[in-house]
Amino acid sequence: MKFFTNVILIFFLITSHAKANNVTNWLKHEIDIILNTYQNENISGVEKFQQIEGTINKNFAGAGIAKFLAGKAWATADKETKTNYIKLFKRHLALNIASMMQGYSNQTYSLINTKEDEVNKVILIDMELYDQTNKLLITWRVKESKNRFYVIDLLVADISLVITKRSEFNSLLKKNDYDLKLFNEILSKQNGLSYNKLIN
Repeated sequence: MKFFTNVILIFFLITSHAKANNVTNWLKHEIDIILNTYQNENISGVEKFQQIEGTINKNFAGAGIAKFLAGKAWATADKETKTNYIKLFKRHLALNIASMMQGYSNQTYSLINTKEDEVNKVILIDMELYDQTNKLLITWRVKESKNRFYVIDLLVADISLVITKRSEFNSLLKKNDYDLKLFNEILSKQNGLSYNKLIN
């Protein structure tokens, strides 16, 4: 009995180690795409953002995060409004992540720790950014679904991007009686301002 228990334990450890390597390699590859795009001086700001937006939209659980952030406004919105909101949110998310990563594009980073939160079925990957004088810890929260990985949140110095955004969105939605259609207009204007700032 003890033999079989040990075999199962060894199998579990090997499987967990392989999964940790897979998700770490995947995340490193995607981060490098973003940072290398920023460092490419041969393409315009517009082209840089287009490439980065594609990478972020592919790897973040944008629709799921958008629905969570909308809160009770989601339930009362019609299908077209929901579709527009998800589209606007994905761009909003891409602009936020792109802006953040732009600030770190000339720094060195390393992925220092990968662990699995078995209760919440989430993989946590710690990334350390550093230059000659400063260090910053970013934790990527990653979920596996249908044999691939998706980022579901970012913690910058222990501050959750999703929780911060939910508070921000709820405040704006409350002022507009939780009307998601009106909120879409606000989000569209915010996106326009952020886009112009990022590409110039």
